Amino acid sequence: MTKFSKHILQCKAECSKRLSNAARNEEEEVEESVEENAVEECEEVSESRNLSDSGTENPGMQRYLVAVEYIGTRFAGAQKQPQGRTVAGILEEAFSNFIGKPVRVSLSSRTDAGVHAVSNVCHVDLERTSKRKPGEILTPHDPAVVKRAVNHFLQQACNKREHLLSYGLQKDNSDNTDITITDIRCVPSDFHARFRAQERMYLYRILSGQDSLSVFERQGAWHVPEDLDLRAMQEACKVLVGCHDFSSFRASACQAISPIRTLDELHVSEVVSTVFFPSINGKDLNNIIKDHSRVYSINSENDLLLSSVYNNGRSATPNIFGLRKKHRCYVVRVRARSFLYHQVRLIVGVLKAVGTGQLSVSDVKRILEAKTVTAAPPMAPACGLYLGYVRYDLPSEAETDTAESSVTSPTPASQKRRLT
Repeated sequence: MTKFSKHILQCKAECSKRLSNAARNEEEEVEESVEENAVEECEEVSESRNLSDSGTENPGMQRYLVAVEYIGTRFAGAQKQPQGRTVAGILEEAFSNFIGKPVRVSLSSRTDAGVHAVSNVCHVDLERTSKRKPGEILTPHDPAVVKRAVNHFLQQACNKREHLLSYGLQKDNSDNTDITITDIRCVPSDFHARFRAQERMYLYRILSGQDSLSVFERQGAWHVPEDLDLRAMQEACKVLVGCHDFSSFRASACQAISPIRTLDELHVSEVVSTVFFPSINGKDLNNIIKDHSRVYSINSENDLLLSSVYNNGRSATPNIFGLRKKHRCYVVRVRARSFLYHQVRLIVGVLKAVGTGQLSVSDVKRILEAKTVTAAPPMAPACGLYLGYVRYDLPSEAETDTAESSVTSPTPASQKRRLT
C-alpha cells in the first residue's frame, strides 16, 4: 500500500469519527461545522490524486486565485461536463492555450446552467517554462500578465464561428465575450478556492409587472406578472434567517450529507428599475429620477433603494410614445458560508408566493418544519440568479508586498509574486 493510499484511509477514518461525534452533539450549528469540515477534508484529499505519493511540490508551479464573471445563460453550467459548453471547460482551454499544456481549474461555486456570476472564483496551477530552452523552468508570470493573456484567449474562444452561430450571432469585429477574468492574484500552493471560502453571496432579480419584459432583461431576471407585497416578503425572510434544517429547500438530487445550513443574511429590497446602467454618473441619474417624479434614498451599500410608493401602484414614466412602462424591480440578497443544491432558488420561489399572497408568513414556517421539498412551491428559474461574490480571508495587498520583499533577492530574475 502506497503512502498516499494510507493517507486516504486515515482521512476517511477521521471523517467517520468526526461525523459520529457530531451526531451526539446537541447543538446543530456545531454539528454542521464538524460535518462540513470533515467531508471537505476527504474531498480535498481525493482532488489531490494528481500529486505524487511522496507529496513533493513542483517548485516552478504557481497557484493563482482567479475571479471571473460570466453570462450564465450561455453555459451548460460551471462544472466541466462531457457534453456542453461549461465555465470550467472554457477557462481550462484558455489557460492551456496560454501556457501550452493542459491545466485544471477548481471552482469555488459550481453554478447551474443559466445562473450568472458577477464574481465566481477558481484556482489554477501554472508552470512557466522557457520556449527557447525546453525544460527550463522560469519564474512565475505576474498576475497582470496572466489576466491580460487569458482574457485574450477567452475572447478568441467566444468569437469562434461555431459558438456565434449557436446563438444566432454574426462573426464581425464586435466583442461577443460572455466570460471575463476580473481579478487574479498569487496564493500559496495549498490554497483551495472552494474549501477556503468564508462566505458566498447570491443576488436574485425579480421584475414585477403585467407587460412583457424588455428583450434586454429576459435573460437576466424572473418576470412575475402579479404585484408583490414587499413587507410580507421581508417578514418571511426573518423566518429563514439563521441555522435551520433546510430539507424543504434542497433539491432531491442534493448530495450534501447534512441539510443544516446557516443563512447569515436574507433580505428583499426594491431597487431602481431603469434601462440606464451603472456607468451613468450620479448627477445625471439624480436628474433622471427627478424627471420621473420618483424619490429614492441611498443605503450604506450605495444601492439605490425605493423609498416611495409608485403612483397608484404604477411607475410614473413620462408619457412618451414607444417608451416601455417600467417594471418594479426586487432584489433578494442571501449570504451564507455554503448552500444546498437549489436552496436559493427554492427560497426565492417561496418568497414570491408570499409576495403574491399565495402563501402567508406562517406557511413559510410550516414549510421549513415539514423538512421535505414537496412542501415548497416551485423554485425560481435560473436566469434571475447571480453569484455576487465569494469572500476569503486574504492578506491585503500591502501585507503581500511586504512579505514578498522580505523573501525575494534583489536579482530581478529571481523575484516571484508569491504569498507566504
